[in-house]
Amino acid sequence: MLAYCTISSMENWCVRMAEAKLQNSSKKPAKKPDWIRVRVPAGGSAQGIYSETKDIIHKLKLNTVCEEAACPNIGECWSQKHATVMIMGDTCTRACAFCNIKTGVPNALNPHEPENLAQAIGELKLNHVVITSVDRDDLPDGGAEHFAQCITALRKRAPKTTIEVLTPDFLRKEDCVAVVVKARPDVYNHNIETVPRLYKSIRPGARYFNSLHLLKTVKELDPSIFTKSGIMVGLGESKEEVLQVMDDLRSAEVDFMTIGQYLQPTPNHAPVDRFVTPEEFEYYARQAKAKGFLMVASTPLTRSSYHAGDDFAQMKKARDELLAEGK
Repeated sequence: MLAYCTISSMENWCVRMAEAKLQNSSKKPAKKPDWIRVRVPAGGSAQGIYSETKDIIHKLKLNTVCEEAACPNIGECWSQKHATVMIMGDTCTRACAFCNIKTGVPNALNPHEPENLAQAIGELKLNHVVITSVDRDDLPDGGAEHFAQCITALRKRAPKTTIEVLTPDFLRKEDCVAVVVKARPDVYNHNIETVPRLYKSIRPGARYFNSLHLLKTVKELDPSIFTKSGIMVGLGESKEEVLQVMDDLRSAEVDFMTIGQYLQPTPNHAPVDRFVTPEEFEYYARQAKAKGFLMVASTPLTRSSYHAGDDFAQMKKARDELLAEGK
């Protein structure tokens, strides 16, 4: 029987998780190499579209992972009317050592958020939308029903928009994945984030094999839904460990893998162990393709929802071609 966490227990949990994050901090952020370059909209139509996107999101009081997590690609994405909406507030119940989203006791869910989200996507006229969230360990279902309500509202308001969800792991919350799957997103994304050896220091509130099980469950419940997962590199992992994660994801029938460079958001976050070269990213892309992923995105600035719409179209085309070949 699931039950709500008490405020005092949640506060204690947040404190412990925040302390875990600080133990991984570095006071001297590593200098970025030349190949880490971020595009910034510089006047003209790009600047105008960026401002329009920002105004719509702020007018409807929507949170985005673009802002909350300090994504390096925000300028490029918003200037193309691409945004990743973050539902269920801006406060997370965990404190992963890589993440810039604030930790604390979240507010109650906004019952109007699904409709506000649908309105925003309608105004932005998006072909593809990514919906993610903070971790909500304080809720009995981790927010699964809220995800489902957002998908349903979007289907009514923008039936031609394809929907990608990037959900938490719903750790210790039974049957929650099924609630989201039943709402039938086009893509179900859940990030592994790093190799299992680094979970204790980088993702202490999560469990590697729980995340693998979640991804496998999605495919078992509805094989037509594309599944997606990603990791960051440059945290201290080895090449062999990255290749093993690829094998683990393929064993869970994951369709799409993303690999990107970890960038330290602040000195209070886990330090960058090294900057992975573009050549190594290309090596990972070749290996992932060879292992059978329908789609692979592996570059220094790759993020989970970066170019998500274009990638979805390519992934769908790849699967259609395989089906036509009878594979």
